[in-house]
Amino acid sequence: MTVTAPSAPAARQVLPAEERHAAELAFLAAHDTGPRPPGWALTPRAVVTFVCGSDGTELALPKRRAGLPAKLAIAPKFVGERALVERCVVTLAGERGLLLTGEPGTAKSMLSELLAAAVCGTSSLTVQGTAGTTEDAFRYGWNYALLLAQGPTPQALVDSPVLSAMRTGRVVRVEEITRCLPEVQDALVSILSDRRVSVPELTATEDAVVSAAPGFTVIATANLRDRGVSEMSAALKRRFNFETVAPIADADAEATLIRRQAVAAVQRAGAAFGVDDAVLDALVTVFRDLRSGRSAEGWDVERPGTVMSTAEAVQVAASLGVAAAYLPDGDVLDLLPGHLLGVVRKDDPADHARLLGYWDGPVRRRAEDGSAMWRRLWDLRGSLR
Repeated sequence: MTVTAPSAPAARQVLPAEERHAAELAFLAAHDTGPRPPGWALTPRAVVTFVCGSDGTELALPKRRAGLPAKLAIAPKFVGERALVERCVVTLAGERGLLLTGEPGTAKSMLSELLAAAVCGTSSLTVQGTAGTTEDAFRYGWNYALLLAQGPTPQALVDSPVLSAMRTGRVVRVEEITRCLPEVQDALVSILSDRRVSVPELTATEDAVVSAAPGFTVIATANLRDRGVSEMSAALKRRFNFETVAPIADADAEATLIRRQAVAAVQRAGAAFGVDDAVLDALVTVFRDLRSGRSAEGWDVERPGTVMSTAEAVQVAASLGVAAAYLPDGDVLDLLPGHLLGVVRKDDPADHARLLGYWDGPVRRRAEDGSAMWRRLWDLRGSLR
């Protein structure tokens, strides 16, 4: 008889934030020993540093700890206003619900993941809001085999991510809360107000009420431009502090972020990133011009209906990088117009004409000014038809 050795566990494409940045989280926990809100893994100040970085400064531990470096510079993970992150942290420290709103692709989900990982050590307690999400996702369900065998018992109860967070005093994330139906959303009203969930089926037992442990709170995200959204009730809105995550204001910061994330995506695909900085600069310029409705030179641009987000730019840059690695025939710049067309036509076919208008405006004018890069892009106008 041949015994087969167990296979090694499969590698994961993307690690959760608490695993991806485990070394920094452990270092910050040892570095800042100041007061922490109940249930928090880090101090509020350390949470802000984890998300925004230490500005290139190496932080030093007050005393050596086994397994930790004596000094460490914390890398920035979210490109945006530090004041926004500080307000988010203050909201969570006050155990109030936090709602991150904004355009699609502005890193709302990433910010919520980073905050949850830093505050309570896990970002895995998550509810994905959809039109099919039921109230069980916010309250509890049942193991029906045990329910039929034993009746309603604590063992048959299946905790939702929200209920698990309440029991353990952690942060629960609700992605795209406005995709849920209003009656499902409103299950959170009493949870955020009373900080407890009643289980009527277990009445007269000590498990009839689950109370939130210190540290429990909710981070929700909402993409208000999405089709099919459900308006939140006034009662639910009052239980959240709203923070708007805006597109990245600084062009250099956006270009750096796009390159970093595209490089990581191409490396996950098993290749080295081989797209020139000049091509990435042209990509970022096009996205920013179309997003703002005005070029860097001050020329008016007709904005497409779709959102030209940083996340979309990362995907295009990653696609160019994969093509350069695995299909290296020709110039990668020649692929840019086709990928841009794929982005702008996602929502409205009329955006095709707006992209052509952009080519006939800023792209042509830059080509006439003598830029070889933009002359090549102008010559590729025919690929947009």
